[in-house]
Amino acid sequence: MRGSATDPTSTPGPRRLRRTAVPLASAALLLPLLGASPAHTATNSSASRLQQAFATAAADYHVPQSVLLAVSYLQSRWDGHAGAPSVTGGYGPMHLTDARTALATAEHFAEGTEDARGDSARPAPHPTVGAPAESAVPDRLKTLPKAAELSGIPAGELRTDPAANVAGGAALLAAAQKELGEPPSADPADWYGAVARFSGADDSATAAAYADDVYDVLRTGEERVTDGGQLVTLAAQPRLTPDTAQLRRAGLPTLPTDGTECPKSVSCESVPAPYAEFGNDDYGNHDLGDRPASQRIKYIVIHDTEGGWDGVMKLIQDPTYVSWNYTIRSTDGLIAQHVKAKDVAWHAGNWDVNARSVGIEHEGFLAQPDAWYTEAMYRSSARLVKYLSRKYGIPLDRQHVLGHDNVPGPTTSTIPGMHTDPGPYWDWRHYFQLLGHPFGRAGGKKSGLVTILPDYASNRPVYTGCTTKGVPCAEHGSGEVRLYTDHDATAPLIKDIGLKTDPTDGVNDLSSRVSTGQQYAVADRWGDWTAIWYLGQKAWFRNPPKDPAAVSAKGLVVTPRDGLASVPVYGRAYPEKEAYPAGVPAQSVVPLPYTIPAGQKYVAGDVMPGEYYYAVTFTTDSHRVVVGQDLYYEIQYGHRIAFVRAADVTLEGSVR
Repeated sequence: MRGSATDPTSTPGPRRLRRTAVPLASAALLLPLLGASPAHTATNSSASRLQQAFATAAADYHVPQSVLLAVSYLQSRWDGHAGAPSVTGGYGPMHLTDARTALATAEHFAEGTEDARGDSARPAPHPTVGAPAESAVPDRLKTLPKAAELSGIPAGELRTDPAANVAGGAALLAAAQKELGEPPSADPADWYGAVARFSGADDSATAAAYADDVYDVLRTGEERVTDGGQLVTLAAQPRLTPDTAQLRRAGLPTLPTDGTECPKSVSCESVPAPYAEFGNDDYGNHDLGDRPASQRIKYIVIHDTEGGWDGVMKLIQDPTYVSWNYTIRSTDGLIAQHVKAKDVAWHAGNWDVNARSVGIEHEGFLAQPDAWYTEAMYRSSARLVKYLSRKYGIPLDRQHVLGHDNVPGPTTSTIPGMHTDPGPYWDWRHYFQLLGHPFGRAGGKKSGLVTILPDYASNRPVYTGCTTKGVPCAEHGSGEVRLYTDHDATAPLIKDIGLKTDPTDGVNDLSSRVSTGQQYAVADRWGDWTAIWYLGQKAWFRNPPKDPAAVSAKGLVVTPRDGLASVPVYGRAYPEKEAYPAGVPAQSVVPLPYTIPAGQKYVAGDVMPGEYYYAVTFTTDSHRVVVGQDLYYEIQYGHRIAFVRAADVTLEGSVR
């Protein structure tokens, strides 16, 4: 989804969103509680005040310090976000929720022009959904007032003072332990039920998945410097085995799974997207298919919802809206499946990518850097992606695990309207660590490739437009690096001719940005600066050895075949005209307004035949998968991927 320049909390982008504003403030009220951060021993130094706060709160409320630290790590990774509320109205290191206060002045509006289905063979329907009705605030979104009551600490202090926030979280854990009839044990193994209750989950499976993640943190240990400059450490307890039987006394119901396609290690419910026919030969909100038998699933596309859980669940159940395969809840990592993997959801704005992908929405907002993507959501998402990777043979790299912002416009006219989520604040480095495929140095000194890999916490480029156009966003860590036309930070930014606008530092402007994990061919070097081939240009970024923004890589690149001055670049890999059978209209193979000039090189991510899934009717009897003879390479062309015909290029190694 595209984050709104004037209101970053818009709803998911539909096939073609109505220009009428759709308030979703009420929708955001239905998000669950999640997020956390680790800690360990403490000293009296200014850089360890937070560590001491955990020790003090643990002693005051008779909660094991390690449990308090592990819960906080899962809530916020120990970050305080300068007192700003999360997407679910959570505050501070313990993510204490106060949704009514956090959202009292917030209004969320839909925005976007992308046709989520992305197939010009079928006109884009116009959604008729209205704003979801306001719902009562669930208990999981008002834990801060309860913490204030239990601790006697004013609510305002719990929202703004990290130490007070930690004490409030300890009070909640102690109360949960007491409600379960458990003693205030010093053994972390005896707190499994209280941790599960702290999640705010509505069912036993989600609560158990949350508690399991907390105990995984306890077993492995953690250490990091928070966004407030505080060093927090949690020692590993590798042999810790919790008393999981406590969960049975928590009184939480069992969640029906209804045949969901999820790993056993996560909590997953079925919220089906309707496949329905309605007036004027229209239907929605996805297409029936037979994947992977008919087409290989090659991509996983990461989205953010730009709306709250309750509103998003209502939207996905409207047949006039769009669809995606899964949504992951921020507070506790609950997964809802909407579209089976065999079917094609309408989510990426490019029919070719839709037909070869699974789309996963994450509760959050692109343009709210401190409405953070929670650790519980990251971990649940990573487990789901690893499951899909194993099941469908999808490589775990940035050529196959894409952001919505990496999906190319299928045609020239669609490029400006393509969505930009999950945005610069999604932590790809951490995400791939959770996937078990961390990014790192792979090539030697002579390698002609680099992997973009800035330090997320310390890399803080200026973005504007999170709330008002041209106004700087709150300073925040980012996984993206800005590109210039020369080795000088005062040089003009790289321009994307497809956007038909001058480049800016806007949070939604992708024209001159690269993202963690993406790989590019080196074009030049100058002192602390590195140039890469990007959008047909030489693009520079600062890359000093002591604080690198990229590391050497290895792999394959494509370059124009000898004798060609340039080769065209495509937004979809469709078959040649001769491949289409009778009854299936041939789709035009029209290049985008980009080229690869002779001498330039671009990283090749995959090779594939031209394919087109013809599905423009409600009944499936006319559906066909057309496979051509022409082969295409997927390449990392700019911020987004693109395709080139294999016949136009030469494939070679990366060593210069």
